[in-house]
Parts: sequence; structure tokens; C-alpha cells
Amino acid sequence: MTLTTPGARSGAPAFTQLDALESEAIHVMREVAGEFERPVLLFSGGKDSILMLHLARKAFWPASVPFALLHVDTGHNFPEVLDYRDATVAEHGLRLVVAHVQDAIDDGRVHERPDGSRNALQTVPLLDAITSHRFDAVFGGGRRDEEKARAKERVFSLRDEFGQWDPRRQRPELWDLYNGRHKPGEHVRVFPLSNWTELDVWRYIEREGIPLPSIYYAHEREVFARDGMWLAPGQWGGPRADERLETRTVRYRTVGDMSCTGAVDSTATTVADVIAEVAASRLTERGATRADDRASEAAMEDRKREGYF
Repeated sequence: MTLTTPGARSGAPAFTQLDALESEAIHVMREVAGEFERPVLLFSGGKDSILMLHLARKAFWPASVPFALLHVDTGHNFPEVLDYRDATVAEHGLRLVVAHVQDAIDDGRVHERPDGSRNALQTVPLLDAITSHRFDAVFGGGRRDEEKARAKERVFSLRDEFGQWDPRRQRPELWDLYNGRHKPGEHVRVFPLSNWTELDVWRYIEREGIPLPSIYYAHEREVFARDGMWLAPGQWGGPRADERLETRTVRYRTVGDMSCTGAVDSTATTVADVIAEVAASRLTERGATRADDRASEAAMEDRKREGYF
């Protein structure tokens, strides 16, 4: 017996892997919109959050996206990414909520780290925003291929009244059935891109013609070497006296706090170039470019237990 893909007999385009991933993500978003009262989408201007917003606009077209966007601003962001965030919000008439790490520092609830990184300090303002706006579902762009702690996540990830994650409380998701039940004060993190890979993300960006901040493509930038990574100078305190600035042609595979997000040497100036580069890579983007994940074997899991993304 020969199996054929839908539409194969009629000459219609085959249902591809990207179609399946898109369909799954849109299904998840519609489930959340129907089941929860106050969802919100984490949006930083990074490629995964851009992809989520694109999928959300598809999911609810021709209506507008039925939830707000939330950005936890470390104060150490790449200017190109903030410009993209603000332009996108204005273009599509979206509502943006910004939670500032600086506010938590000023209040004395978190304290600056010796290395200048504010990435780990995002948890308190994130949980503050969830509580004050009564968000009960929070879309995140985490993917299982990024890091082993994220590989443990379900699509619907329950967080307790303190925003904490317990992998032992993960619920089964058989036959794509998602359990969003939660007690007052609890909320659910939702990961529509769980089953995507970095390569899937870039192939979908190519197929859909999704614009990205210029930082994702090769450009000349002043950087300095630290712990085997190329970091950009900034208000966070780099470089140190013994670290030399140099101009290199680089791009970013992932974008976060400037203090812990490394650039990679690259000549990839188009989406096709990036796809070829990612296909040849043997390191995930976080493994190659995120200093905060190198603190320990369980660095990401420890942060997630406290309420991190």
C-alpha cells in the first residue's frame, strides 16, 4: 500500500514539516486564547519572539492579536533590537508592557552582579509584571533543542504561586491535549515553539519572508574576547582594563543581555547564508553564545526553578 501526503493526487503542494510545526503552534495559541483570561506574549525583539508574534498574527487573522506583549528590559539591550521592538509594536498597533530590571534594583529587591550581567535579574520584574497585570498564561519562545533544562518542559508548563517551576509537576500531553488548569495565583508558561529547532526557525523565516533586526546578519562590530566569546562593549561594564577591543565581522545567533550574549564570526549576510551556517554547526545557539548558561551544568534549570523564562 502506497501512502501519499494530503493533496499529492490533486497536484497540491505537499504538507511539509514546516507546515506541521506552524499548524501545531497556531493550535496551541488558539487553545490558550480560548482557555485563559489574560494571556501575554513575551517579546524582546529576538528571532524566536518575532516568530511567535508572526504565528499569533496568522492564528487570529483578520482579527488583531488578542493579547498584549511583555518585554523584561534589562537596561543592557542591543539598540538594534529595541528599535525593532518599538517599530513592530507601532506598525501592528499592539499593546506593549515593559518591566524594567532597573526598577527592581532601585527598590533594593535585586542587586547588581560583580560581572555586570543583568540576565539572571530578570526573574523578579517578570514575576512582578505577571502578578500586577494578572497574566494567567505567558507565551515564551523556548525550544527543546536549545538546552537540556528546556528539553524537560511540556508545551503547557505550570508555575506555582511564587512563579517557580517543578519538573516533577509536569503534566502528560498525550494526543496534543493540553491541561491549563491552575489555582488562583498560579500561571502557565506556554511554549508554542517547543518542537522547533534553530534550523526550522530560520527555514520558516525564509519561507515567510519575516524581517529581523540587522544584528542577526554579518556586520562589523567592536568586540572583545572573554571566556572564549566575543562580547560587545556597553554600559554593563565591559571591557576590563586587560581586554582589548577589536573590530570583527560577526553576527548574533541569539540575542539577550549584552553582558552575556556572544557574537560569532560570520560572513552570513542573507537568510540563505545563515541557514547554511546553522546546518553545519554542531553547537546550539545558547551553547555557543550564552555565557550565563556556562555558570554550572544546571545553570538554566536553577534559574527556571526560581521563575526564569
